[in-house]
Amino acid sequence: MKKCSTNYILPDSCTSLSNLFLQRVAQSPQQIAYTYFDITTQQWKATSWQEMFTLLCRWRAALQKEHLQTGDRVAVMLPNSILWVVFEQAALSLGLIVVPLYSNDRPKNIAYILGDTKAKILTCPGSAYFEHLAPELKEMTSLQRIITTDNCKIQAPHSMLVCLDEWLPQLTDMNLETFTPIKNETATIVYTSGTTGPPKGVMLSHSNILSNSYAGLLAMDIYPNDSFLSFLPLSHMLERTAGYYLPMMAGASVTFARSIPDLAEDLITTQPTVMVAVPRIFEKMYAAITMKVNTSSKAKMQLFTQAIDVGWRHFLYKQQRESWRISLLFQPILDRLVGQKVRNKLGGKLRIVITGGAALPKDISKFFIGLGLPIYQGYGLTETSPVVCVNRAEDNRPDGVGRPLTDIEVKIIDNDELLVRGPCVMQGYWNNHKATDEIIDSEGWLHTGDKAVIEDGHIRITGRIKEILVLSNGEKVAPNDIEMAISLNPLFEHSMVIGEGRPYLTLICVLNQFSWENLAEQLGVSSSPAALMFPQVRRAVQDKINFLLRSFPGFVFIKEVSLSLSPWTVEEGLLTPTLKMKRKAIERHMGKEIDLMYDNTS
Repeated sequence: MKKCSTNYILPDSCTSLSNLFLQRVAQSPQQIAYTYFDITTQQWKATSWQEMFTLLCRWRAALQKEHLQTGDRVAVMLPNSILWVVFEQAALSLGLIVVPLYSNDRPKNIAYILGDTKAKILTCPGSAYFEHLAPELKEMTSLQRIITTDNCKIQAPHSMLVCLDEWLPQLTDMNLETFTPIKNETATIVYTSGTTGPPKGVMLSHSNILSNSYAGLLAMDIYPNDSFLSFLPLSHMLERTAGYYLPMMAGASVTFARSIPDLAEDLITTQPTVMVAVPRIFEKMYAAITMKVNTSSKAKMQLFTQAIDVGWRHFLYKQQRESWRISLLFQPILDRLVGQKVRNKLGGKLRIVITGGAALPKDISKFFIGLGLPIYQGYGLTETSPVVCVNRAEDNRPDGVGRPLTDIEVKIIDNDELLVRGPCVMQGYWNNHKATDEIIDSEGWLHTGDKAVIEDGHIRITGRIKEILVLSNGEKVAPNDIEMAISLNPLFEHSMVIGEGRPYLTLICVLNQFSWENLAEQLGVSSSPAALMFPQVRRAVQDKINFLLRSFPGFVFIKEVSLSLSPWTVEEGLLTPTLKMKRKAIERHMGKEIDLMYDNTS
């Protein structure tokens, strides 16, 4: 357990999340709270905690005019920004329940969540979003106000719609005593991704999030001079707890990245020390770096490979899991020639990179750790606020997800399922007692649905209980393991294994456009979609897949492949807003292609 910094605000001293915010304002009024890119001036702008408080008071006064009652639900569909923060803090201070939405989610899903929660207020980034949603909101009787952050450029007036500048008062009362403590009440309802059905609303209390933020803080060395880079949506509980409330508790600042496409440039410009990410980010970085290395000279390729290998050995030595070897003498110079150059492309100051939300392939972990990037893989669920466990600096095992956080209990039951109990476990599912009773037993254990093993206190996730394919011959296959192995090659943008009840395994995959063009050039064919059907192309892709799966059992063999260049998107309903595959939706979408893979072979 780490020592507590004198700048930390302890959860026991907080009556609520909004009280945590107020304590931070009182303790660090002139300290930088958030930095963002001002599109008007085209410059990065810093905001102090005192300025955040002033803005919060204006939002709070505006919300009070809406005649809302304690416990009413209000929805936020904004990009990561100070507006997201002040809306939530203003709402929480009034005893309202915040419902975060993904701005890239489909209108039908957004309408479902608004209807299920009977949300009374919706904030969105522009009137264009409202026009996109409007057809789905016709029967939404509970919604009484939609606030847009632009100038309300809408063709027809709408009684619910108001632009932010008109809605916010200029001056307001700033009396702290009007804020209400509500620690054990529901703070937020966060909807799960819905990969297997309609999303469920996870009810989390102020206490849930406070306890999880502090437990995460004890697992990591976070200081007031740390700077977090925030780019995962704040609708995602990993970002909300680890990238928003945790730094608030520690007194660290947060910089809001402009967007994922701008991430590479923002890393260099803002030079963060801490970053919270999901594996998909590292998979894309890995693909981009390896693609560049593979087109360089043989000598540079060898130098790069050697730097990673020696860097990895150096990591194991520092972790006391390998003895010293003579090759480690070359680590400083290899790091200077290779590792430092890569880290400089990521800002040059990252000292903690937390990844979660899905499994990070071990080879990708080894790749970045070998280059000196301090990646710590963790595990959690929305239902656990969300972090259950994480690797620590002094005991980092990239093939697992670390040890449980303080005050969290874990155990494995007969079917290898991981169970979790502790102050982070949700209050239940909104309007769904049946689902709540199915996931939380009478002793308070939450059944995660994930298979795991615990070795020396370290947790290693081995798969999903329900995501096991059973072939017609009885062989059982974990599709995630296969898909993760295939993702190591930058050629594959998306891939999904098919085989449930079938005689053999097949694969539907989307190729990366740039990697495909390189492969087409190597094979002497055009890079048009039609060329994906050429026998030599299919053989080349099949060979790459077989190589990636060479360490799997013999029955894990992909017999047929369906190739495409059309990425799967959230808008099509094939990915969740957190970019997880919706397997059933993809199977329906690719039904004809799947049938052909089984019809064309014997």
